[in-house]
Order: sequence, then C-alpha cells, then structure tokens
Amino acid sequence: MGPDPIRSFHERAETPLTAAVMAGRWIRTAAVDDERGRRWRANPDPQGRPATPGGPASLHSGAAGIVLFFLELAAGTGHEAYLEDARAGARYLAETWREQAGMSLHHGLAGVVLALTEAGWALGEERFEASAVAAADRIVRSARALDDGGIGWSGDPTLRGDGGVVLELLCAAAAFGVPAYEEVAVEAGRRIARLSAPRGRPAACPALPAEAATPGFLAGTAGIAFLLARLYGATGEEAFLDAARRGAGLVRAAAVLTGESAVVTDHLGYCSGSAGIARMFYELYRVAGDGGDLEWVKRLARGVKESGAPFRQTAGLWNVACQCCGTAGLIELYVGLWAATGDQEHLEFARRLADHLIGRATGYDGRGYRWYQAYRRQRPGQVSADTGYLTGAAGIGAALLHLDAAGQADRPRRVILLPDNPFPSIPVPAVALRRPAG
Repeated sequence: MGPDPIRSFHERAETPLTAAVMAGRWIRTAAVDDERGRRWRANPDPQGRPATPGGPASLHSGAAGIVLFFLELAAGTGHEAYLEDARAGARYLAETWREQAGMSLHHGLAGVVLALTEAGWALGEERFEASAVAAADRIVRSARALDDGGIGWSGDPTLRGDGGVVLELLCAAAAFGVPAYEEVAVEAGRRIARLSAPRGRPAACPALPAEAATPGFLAGTAGIAFLLARLYGATGEEAFLDAARRGAGLVRAAAVLTGESAVVTDHLGYCSGSAGIARMFYELYRVAGDGGDLEWVKRLARGVKESGAPFRQTAGLWNVACQCCGTAGLIELYVGLWAATGDQEHLEFARRLADHLIGRATGYDGRGYRWYQAYRRQRPGQVSADTGYLTGAAGIGAALLHLDAAGQADRPRRVILLPDNPFPSIPVPAVALRRPAG
C-alpha cells in the first residue's frame, strides 16, 4: 500500500492486523453503555442511517457480531483490553436475549447464542454460557409444526431463515453436549430436504435484484444445499446428501463456464454470488470427498479473479467492501481456500484484496477506520459506513484478522468462523501444522 497524503504516517495501517486495530478504534466510538451492558450504534455518523435495519443485538449488524470481532482482536493482538469490550457486549446480550422476537441466525436469537457461546468460552465466564444454553433451549421450544407436516420456525428454508437456525443448533449441540439441540435441528432439516426448491421466490439480499436470489447462498438454493450437506456430515443420512446434490445440480445448471472459470449469478459476494456459492461446493467436498466439488470451488475462485474485481468496479462487485456483498467476503473465500488446499496463489490473492480494502478505508480524523460504501447497488448515491459484522467494520476487521492468522504455522490460532463457513478454523494448511517449526 502506497503513501497516503491525507492520513498521517502514524494513522496509516500497513498490515491487515493494524487495519483491524484501527477498525476496532472506530467501532469503540459507537459504543453505548447502560446498566445492561454495551451495544454499538450501527452508524455513529451525525444523522447517519445504517445500511440495513437490524436489532442492536443481532449478528448481522449489532452487538453479537461486534462481540465476535473484539474476541478475535484480543486473540490477534494479545491485548486484554479488547476482551473488556467483548465482555461488556456479552453482558448486554445476556441481559437482553429474551427480547429477541425472531429465531434466525443473522438477525435473531440464534446469532446471539453463537456470540454468547464464544464469549463464554473465551472469557471463561459461566454466566454467558448459561445464557447461551437458556437461549438455545428457547429456540428448541419455539419450533412449531408447519402446514407441510414438518417443523420449523419461520417456514423459510434458506440460511436467512430456518436453515440458519438449524446450523446454529448443530453448533450448540457440539458446544454444550445437548442431544436435543441436534435432534430438533435434524428434524427441521428433514423438512427442508423434502423441499425440492425454496417455495415461491425468496427475496434477495437487499443489495441485489430479485432475479439474482434463486441460485444464491444466503437466500437461495446454494445455501440450502450447503445446509443439507452439513446435515449429511452430522448424521450420515443419505437423504440429506441426495437433496444437497439436487441443489448443487440446479446451481451448476445456472452457471456460465469460460475455460476453467465459472460464474453463477452476476454477483461475486457472499450473500448471493461466487464467494457464497463456493462455500456450498466446498462443504459437499468436505463431507463426501468428491474432487469434482472442489474443482467447482476453484472454478468460482478463478471467475472472481478474471472479473477484475475489486480493482475495477463491476456489476458483481460495485462500491462495496463488507462481508455480505464485498471485498471482505472475498478475502474469507481465498484465505479459506488456501487453508484447505495449501495453494499459495490463493493466499497471495487474499493479500492483494486486503491491500485494496485497506487502501479505501477512511481514517483521516484519527477516530479509526471505517469503510463508506453503497451497500444497495440500486441506490449508488446512498453511502454509509457501518459498525456491524455482515455490513460493516466488524466483519471487515474479522476478515483482515483471518488473513493475519494465515500462514503463521509457528503460532497457529483459532479464528471464529460463522456456522456457514466450511473452511478450516485454523487458517493454516494441515501440512504446515505437521511441519516442525523453524
């Protein structure tokens, strides 16, 4: 990254780690403390409006996602002060989880369970784990019989709906050793497996036109196939694998192949494009071992590179930096793919992406780094900088921390990946971990 005439030398971040620290500095300016703990304003600018509506506790744009970021920032820097940020946010989640109306992963109670689980483990505080268990118990009790004969919560089978709840219940079952969580998750998953496709036409990620949603990840077929592959890995039930294969086939049928590269939608990001769809194919490869699925991951990764994004704005990656639709989500793909395969080319491209992302940060006022973006590509003049995980600085900082952790075979550390990320949670190829240090 070259010299910046606007930022002072001391304010210029040169590495992913220092950029993540600067993101944390800005997020701290958005903190709101009260007797219940700490939350963070989604957009702390004067008269600022957040990119998306979301509750103050959500994983998507609220305290749950920011708690995860500060836990990782503490691990990456060794500075315990960031654990205090995470602790204050976890206290807010523990005090307010009963106020959550929805059960979903990104916007509801399942995301709060994830954050409280991670906080309890990292901070060693039983009160957070107890709250996570109580909240997970509520999710299980809230499952209801649906009109089609199965069980669920909202009826939406995608990862944005019941699929995300199932993913988190599987994680909670493993974390706390509660069989009932997995039993309910599997039963809800069986209902999803019986659906040949999402009912109706699910609404797209807010940033995208509706026609891009169907093959996509967060609100479409690829995410459902990912979930079904995860359930096959957990249960060994062939019905889940068969249904996941049907979904993957629909996604492949929608792809455009050019040589050894592929694109499926006109979007490159996590929510509805290549970065998310690649997760589905890698999960299939992980649980079933078919090398053809890994080849599709690589084809999608090549398609991103050949698009020229983000170094030039395209219809698939416009003025957007975040995990959901932008460059941070691409960093997660290439770091994960490198950790899975050991192919240095992926890590090198992730570093190029990070250089570009750091270079577009705003930090001229000494308050830290944020990323102004047009989250909704159909409204290019509507620009904001947010604090949250999927749409803001916390998720961007997390992606940079995952890149910072990559390659440190002599100091491997666990990173916090969301339940819909199938790549290794220690971003170092297994062969490097087996190699003697030095």
